[in-house]
Amino acid sequence: MKNARSKNGPVWLHAGVGLFMMFLMFGTIPIPAQENSEFRPTGLLFSMLDSANHAQTTTSVAVAHTESEIPSGTILPVVLRSSVSFEKCKAGQVLRGKIAQDVPLSDGSKIRKGSSIEGHVVGVAQNANGVGSTVTIQFDKVYMAEQWIPVITNLRAIAGFMTVIAAGVPEEAPAEGTPYYWLPTTQIGGDSVYGVGGPVMSADDTSKVIGKSTGHGVLAPASANKSSECRGATDGNDKPQALWVFSSDACGTYGIEHLKITHAGRTDPKGTIVLASETRKVELRNGDGLLLRVN
Repeated sequence: MKNARSKNGPVWLHAGVGLFMMFLMFGTIPIPAQENSEFRPTGLLFSMLDSANHAQTTTSVAVAHTESEIPSGTILPVVLRSSVSFEKCKAGQVLRGKIAQDVPLSDGSKIRKGSSIEGHVVGVAQNANGVGSTVTIQFDKVYMAEQWIPVITNLRAIAGFMTVIAAGVPEEAPAEGTPYYWLPTTQIGGDSVYGVGGPVMSADDTSKVIGKSTGHGVLAPASANKSSECRGATDGNDKPQALWVFSSDACGTYGIEHLKITHAGRTDPKGTIVLASETRKVELRNGDGLLLRVN
């Protein structure tokens, strides 16, 4: 029996050493893991997975950016959320606004009402005759799809905040049994709107339906203004546009005295809007309305 135990002893010892060596070879001893509770996978396989994940993320971002581009010809109705004094403003001053109505895009997506739009004052100069001043501005980025999208825009029309408010006031008092939201209103520029969800009639031809009301504004194709340089459809973008409180052919300034658009930004330098005043006391105010158009 003694000889049997002496022979078995070395066998178990060798087996234990063998198991220990196997643990070392396969790296399953848990001691290193206790030193750092954060698991960081390494090796060729994990490097390949990381590379694939990075490529997928990069592709997703690129696709999102591409899908979020705003087509040329799209009109952006904007309510100004900054004030600009022609007497006191300086180059670099930030301009902020909000999209005033859902803007439909050609791919079926929308720029949501309330989305931010930003720009800045490019420069300020006194007029050559010593009376009034000229302010150059740009609106060059829109926040949509959780990112800032760069844009080049021109100015189609601008209206003072009192004129914007008046466009939402019905032309007549509500009669008994007539809901307030059925009453007609007049757009800036003359088009008529017959209630929320109702038709929009042309100022030039009151029998012609040109669009419809959505509750937050109107949808209608932009039309050329015969007495100005404002255009109709551009770059094949003849879809109904979000015109908010403006008429389909609204163009120029409304309700802001002594202000002119001397360069709308449609031509070189594109995206640069030049506003000239006959007095330095002119201001753009919080609540003013703008119709911008993507070049």
